[in-house]
Amino acid sequence: MKLLMTGAFNPTDEQKLNMEKLGCEIMFQQMENEPLTQEMFEAEAVICNGLFLHNDLDKFPNLKLIQLTSAGLDRVPVERINKKGIKLCNARGVYSTPMAEWALTGVLTLYKHTNTFYNNQQNHKWVKDRSVKELSDSTICIVGCGSVGSECAKMFKPFASKIIAVDIVKPTSDLFDDYYTINNVTEAVKNADVVILTLPLTDETRNLFNKELFSQFKNDAVLVNIARGAIVNETDLTNALKSKTIGGAVLDVFNTEPLSEDSELWNMENVIITPHNSFVSPKNNERLYNVVYNNLKDYMKGEENK
Repeated sequence: MKLLMTGAFNPTDEQKLNMEKLGCEIMFQQMENEPLTQEMFEAEAVICNGLFLHNDLDKFPNLKLIQLTSAGLDRVPVERINKKGIKLCNARGVYSTPMAEWALTGVLTLYKHTNTFYNNQQNHKWVKDRSVKELSDSTICIVGCGSVGSECAKMFKPFASKIIAVDIVKPTSDLFDDYYTINNVTEAVKNADVVILTLPLTDETRNLFNKELFSQFKNDAVLVNIARGAIVNETDLTNALKSKTIGGAVLDVFNTEPLSEDSELWNMENVIITPHNSFVSPKNNERLYNVVYNNLKDYMKGEENK
């Protein structure tokens, strides 16, 4: 099987060898936005991230399997892929742990004013802060309860937190104490101290978190976005933070990346900004390889049994 692999996935030599033993003839393209050779268009399987942002699906006549290195599906034409009968696999579960750890770290950074203490340390200033907050017994609303959302629930649960789930399907995990459908997200956020976004970007979720929804937040609530930037109306969020309609934000994703140097968000004391970095971990490669290898193995076993 001809397999096109892009620089979005960097297996070790041993991992490549194991894939070749499955029967994969590997072709490699480092940059997804650069031209492909004719042979690459003949691939039966592709491992990529944003390859189809730069290449028309119709140019791959033999394609039967797409393995994404991302958990999100917003960089591929899902409807067209399904119509063509191409198997689509994502990286579910690969990045859940580092992302959940990042969400917890961001909230605690805001609650405990660690940036202030760090700055004081740099300036050798001994200043007590009587306004730090406690996370225990908080209400955490998680919007999107897939692998990342469930891992967030696991991280926040030990703080004696009440965990509210918001999703299109009720999660079965006992980590969640209450459940709202996505259509009732307005009710779900009203009593939340922290609102964590881990839902996919779709036409329905684009700009879902806007001025109207922020008006329902508690005025000291913290928004955490580790999903996709476009789920949040950035202008409305900026205004909500400036007017103290909400208490703070922990942001790893933005509508346009990199975030503009002119954005007001950079200078807000109640905002934590990181450069789409929450998923990073030295353990990701092994997890991603296991997902890729098993999906390739299952696919090829299915082809053999036809």
